[in-house]
Amino acid sequence: MTSPVVRPEPVTDRLNRPIHDLRISITDRCNFRCVYCMPKEKFGRDYSFLSRKELLSFEEIERVCRAFADIGVKKLRITGGEPLLRTDMHDLVARLANIPGIDDLSMTTNASLIKPERARALRDAGLTRVNVSLDSLNDDDFIRINDVGCTVKRVLDGIDVLVASGFDPIKVNMVVRRGLNETSILPMARHFHGSGVILRFIEYMDVGTTNQWQLSDVYSAKDIVETINTEMPLEPLDPNYTGEVARRWRYVDGGGEIGIISSVTQPFCRNCSRARLSAVGKLYTCLFAEDGFDLRALLRSGCDDDDFRESVAGLWRRREDRYSELRNRIDVPHKVEMSHIGG
Repeated sequence: MTSPVVRPEPVTDRLNRPIHDLRISITDRCNFRCVYCMPKEKFGRDYSFLSRKELLSFEEIERVCRAFADIGVKKLRITGGEPLLRTDMHDLVARLANIPGIDDLSMTTNASLIKPERARALRDAGLTRVNVSLDSLNDDDFIRINDVGCTVKRVLDGIDVLVASGFDPIKVNMVVRRGLNETSILPMARHFHGSGVILRFIEYMDVGTTNQWQLSDVYSAKDIVETINTEMPLEPLDPNYTGEVARRWRYVDGGGEIGIISSVTQPFCRNCSRARLSAVGKLYTCLFAEDGFDLRALLRSGCDDDDFRESVAGLWRRREDRYSELRNRIDVPHKVEMSHIGG
């Protein structure tokens, strides 16, 4: 009989927030050039992406995740860039799925590279959930956003493959930017209503510095709810757990649920329980941080597992980030780019 996993008491930060989630970027590369994340003006043909030796190896990522599991992390999410540009990703999934204490292992992808055999390999390796980025069902709008000519059908086909491969639930993330795609809110809601796919709307955020963010570009959570409610009445749902990022709503007619991530107009810093690991091994304790802590140097210095675990625990204990609550009172001139830490 297998002994139950003894979970550690999560390490807490200076605001008494426990560590619960770790998001892991495995590449800074992406096959899209979304205007709010990797605009071509910055990430063009001459942009220098990271070399393979600069990236954390899968062995190093596994070691980091084991240390975080030891201090309370239960959820891991693999991100990028576009994580499926790493062709051997199923190997990493298998490594992470076998870490004691991890009970949720997910991935965020644009789904344009999903094929049946690859989806099955990831599922068999232990990937439990998938989040798909899709910002419009209108081809003209979507192509204008991804800026590489990818059609909506290609992403929807990828979602169908994921469903057929047994991933449940699948969440579709839509970043809403005023003047760009707010007219796609209702078509997206109609399309996924009753499908079992959970649609999540994300307020356009001031992550990084290359997207020229302005508050006037934000289409608020309140606006999103009102837009959908005019046609498909909604009612609020309780969170699944303390610190859940998305505020949950369900359709009154039983057509499923949606979520809204409202970091700008309804900050949730006081319950934030997540850290982010960049592809080069920098640890960021806030999505809006200016710089991270270099775990790669620590990993490659020869320190043992106990010292490494205590080092990451110490970083979390000293954490006091709450940028979204202080957005109008502080200035962070060079925030880390979304493409480096995966959102």
